[in-house]
Amino acid sequence: MVRATVLQEVRIMRFEDVYGRFQGSQLSCEDAADLLGVSVSTFFRYRGRYEADGAAGLYDRRLGRVSARRAPVDEVARVLELFETRYFDFTVKHFHDKLVTEHGFARSYSWTKNTLQSAGKVSKAKRRGAHRRKRPRRPMAGMMVHQDGSRHKWVAGQWWDLIVTMDDATSEIYSAFFVAEEGTMSSFRGLSEVIARHGLFCAFYTDRGAHYWHTPKAGGKVDKDNPTQVGRALDQLGIEPIAAYSPEARGRSERMFGTLQGRLPQELRVAGVTTMEQANRYLAEVYLAAHNARFAVAAEQPGSAFVADRAGAWRDILCVHETRTVGNDNCVRYRGLSLQIPEHAHRHHFVKAKVRVHDYPDGTLAIFHGPRCLARYDQQGKPIDDDAKLAA
Repeated sequence: MVRATVLQEVRIMRFEDVYGRFQGSQLSCEDAADLLGVSVSTFFRYRGRYEADGAAGLYDRRLGRVSARRAPVDEVARVLELFETRYFDFTVKHFHDKLVTEHGFARSYSWTKNTLQSAGKVSKAKRRGAHRRKRPRRPMAGMMVHQDGSRHKWVAGQWWDLIVTMDDATSEIYSAFFVAEEGTMSSFRGLSEVIARHGLFCAFYTDRGAHYWHTPKAGGKVDKDNPTQVGRALDQLGIEPIAAYSPEARGRSERMFGTLQGRLPQELRVAGVTTMEQANRYLAEVYLAAHNARFAVAAEQPGSAFVADRAGAWRDILCVHETRTVGNDNCVRYRGLSLQIPEHAHRHHFVKAKVRVHDYPDGTLAIFHGPRCLARYDQQGKPIDDDAKLAA
């Protein structure tokens, strides 16, 4: 207000100088208007007000008047109260979404941001640098799927890895869950959830994590001839693996995790979530649908590149495969367990035979001899079927 008053005084002084010269026939009305930076009609309006009321007639009559568009004081107070007591760790964008969807506010995002900044609740964001050119999205859903993990303090005092699998064409998150540590099993779990619901896709885009790729030299190229368990499974499923060589190359995933880190911990806190089991249930039942509705985009082309695997062969592919030799007691030693192979119609025993142990993401196990499944076991190594006999 002080600055506005000073500017008013300067403007009046300039007008009085020009007006005096105009009255002394030193300036024409056009010259006077040009010196003041106004139109001729505006100059004559100022002249009339000055001659009628003196300098007081030139003061801006809008100063001190409350704008008709200004929000009521109680509305501003309510917004500040909600931010201070309930949404204090939310970003402004996230907070504005909550005001609109859950509290019935109709004000714009800019109004919310300016209100919080004026009250000193948030600081102004720094100007961003130049953006690198974005990689074009694949045109159709199912053409390429991203998978990545982010370690973060998602719940107070708890550092977990969030594993997310999303579509490149739409940014729709197909699978998301928390685990204690990212690895082969978490990758298989995410892939299983996507394929079970949508089908097989074309390409799989990841970083160069050790469970995705073998990298002989740190920071170097991946060894495509020496696949990991995940690489072996993708090859069997006919899915092309693609390695990203920098965080910038995974920009779509990085931006997605930035959004999740800026919103999800606050949502979990407001929902009273404190354990990983509760967090995974909240993700599946509440958060993912709302996130996709807010941030997913339409694919450039209609349709889907997903292909249904009606035979369900992927279930015995998306697991760890380990070769073992059957002992003299017709048992297989694996993960500290002794897995007894039951009698089988195919042959009397499997002593000294080479078999394949399947270690599934849910912790269950199976033993295969060639294409035949000899037995399945729970997490403790106990046969899932009492007789565990399978026909040849």
